[in-house]
Amino acid sequence: MKVFYRAEQNARNAESYSPSAGKPRLAVEDWLSRGLIEPDDVLDFEPVTREQMKLAHDAGYVDAVLDLREFNGFGNANPEVAASLPYTSGSLLAAAQHALLHNEAVCSPTSGFHHARRGFGAGFCTFNGLMVTALVLKQAGLVNTVGIIDLDMHYGDGTEDIMGYCGVNWIRHHTQGARFHRREDVGPNAAHYLQWLDSAISDCLGVDLLIYQAGADPHINDPLGGLLTDVEMAKRDHAVFAGFKGRPLVWNLAGGYQVAQDKSIAPVLRLHRNTVVACQTVNAK
Repeated sequence: MKVFYRAEQNARNAESYSPSAGKPRLAVEDWLSRGLIEPDDVLDFEPVTREQMKLAHDAGYVDAVLDLREFNGFGNANPEVAASLPYTSGSLLAAAQHALLHNEAVCSPTSGFHHARRGFGAGFCTFNGLMVTALVLKQAGLVNTVGIIDLDMHYGDGTEDIMGYCGVNWIRHHTQGARFHRREDVGPNAAHYLQWLDSAISDCLGVDLLIYQAGADPHINDPLGGLLTDVEMAKRDHAVFAGFKGRPLVWNLAGGYQVAQDKSIAPVLRLHRNTVVACQTVNAK
């Protein structure tokens, strides 16, 4: 499995509840240390440009955030966060381009996208890399249709906002946060959830590229989640990867907020590690 990662994707952001600004490094180091990926699997890429960001976002907003004149989606003007933002979207874009070229599943170890609207950030999301990636690829003529299966716990309101503003009708967007809010919603053994997911997968089978937000926050022990058990999370990942085996798919980390007794995010890293294993297991068959 190829992973598009650079150190510049990370930022120290101690003032935020969310660990996402520093999670790319922790995830990639975890995968390397456990032999899930090899150093040669980690690929370089270029950051997105301001002009590419402006395909999805208001030009004034992009410039103000990157020039530290406006708060980012974490509610601060941390210069490290601002510097990392072209690289987080750049990782997703490069991974998507690789997936299209090789018809395979590729990882972008990134978070912080789907709440970012055209003119402002929110919910730990500053720029919507999902939409930046889709719009850049569409402009370049590399895709006609894109699917987004967003299995972060929360509603992808920013994605919907940008799609509406840009008049996009070629993206098939499925966000679990629009329907599933508590454990009772998913049904016995997550039957309702998996049925919905199967329908979303079926709807996206004809797209040129699938973007999969493999959030860790739906886990039953997540303080902002509470939906799915370990087994159900594994079924979720397996369903998406199996449905798009041999097709262009790019996946990212999205949310996850569990903290261990030692204050580390080891429980979140474990769930992301499980997604790596699911991706590799499905595609090795």
